Amino acid sequence: MQLKWLEDFIVLAQERSFTRAAELRHVTHPAFGRRIRALEAWAGTPLVERGNGGPVTLTPAGQSFLETAGHLARSLTQSHEELQSLAGRQARTVTLATGRTLARTVVADWLVRLQPILQGGELCIRTRALADTVGMLERNEADFSLVYHHPALAIRLDARQFTHLTVASDRLVPVSRATAQGQALHRFGPDATLVPYLAYAPQLALGRLVEDHLANNPHAPRLQRVVECDSADAHYEYVQKGLGVAWLPWSMVFADCKAQRLALAGDARMEVRFDVRLYRPKRRLGPLAEALWKALAQR
Repeated sequence: MQLKWLEDFIVLAQERSFTRAAELRHVTHPAFGRRIRALEAWAGTPLVERGNGGPVTLTPAGQSFLETAGHLARSLTQSHEELQSLAGRQARTVTLATGRTLARTVVADWLVRLQPILQGGELCIRTRALADTVGMLERNEADFSLVYHHPALAIRLDARQFTHLTVASDRLVPVSRATAQGQALHRFGPDATLVPYLAYAPQLALGRLVEDHLANNPHAPRLQRVVECDSADAHYEYVQKGLGVAWLPWSMVFADCKAQRLALAGDARMEVRFDVRLYRPKRRLGPLAEALWKALAQR
């Protein structure tokens, strides 16, 4: 059954003339008659009285079906319009799966720089844990996945299906609230004093980077875990309140360190360097996604 058959039948019932209805539907009289017969074949019963020589009348089945045909036609038309609207919106939407910290740092910088490309479109940002962002990409729920890259983090994406760009390099640095003299309130030193440590929850990529670094660094300080949290933003606030030392991305804290609100708690041996990679499928994406990829590849 086709929508146009319903629309033909409704116009025929209104006009009560095959000739006039065919004109209004912009088809020939024979073609219009064939479409009405096709609708009757689908219904399994005649819908129009034939052979009476006067204005077209409907059979009892046709009268009963007319109201249903009206509802069906309106519902199908509305659904079609909604689907077309959704398809148009999807064509103008790019979905990026990433972590909360990267959304705050790298993606925030992108949004400023990529505004000319995003005009008329929308970047839909979904923040998840590392494994979830990769899973969204594999399930075609995201166009891109922006993730940390480091030997301690295993990203298992089939190189035959996915490719990537390295879009940034950063480092995790141990920071503390600064004293009035600009020194770290809590800092690593040669003594055996335990330093209050703001730890990441183990499921976070940043947490795995820090724990791997501490476990394999012969110069690792003595730390006393006082807080465990799954948010770098929360640790940033805790550090500012003087609660301890946290390893935070330099891109997040460099302005505070420059202004001496925060200070480094250790030297370069305490830093964890990493890259940021943008992954995508090798298949062709939508025009907006391809434009964003091209702009980022040319940075």
